[in-house]
Amino acid sequence: MLRWTIIFIVIAIIAGVLGFGGIAGTSAGIAKIFFFIFLILFVFSLLKGLIKK
Repeated sequence: MLRWTIIFIVIAIIAGVLGFGGIAGTSAGIAKIFFFIFLILFVFSLLKGLIKK
């Protein structure tokens, strides 16, 4: 999940540099969504690991 976040951030940066504002904004938005999903899954797996022990 974190890999997809990094990919979309790179796409957003490249699109922003080249002047494609719409694509950059969309890619940044998708990257934010993936990042928050990653954080939620990460916290969930940490809590699951702590409860198992």
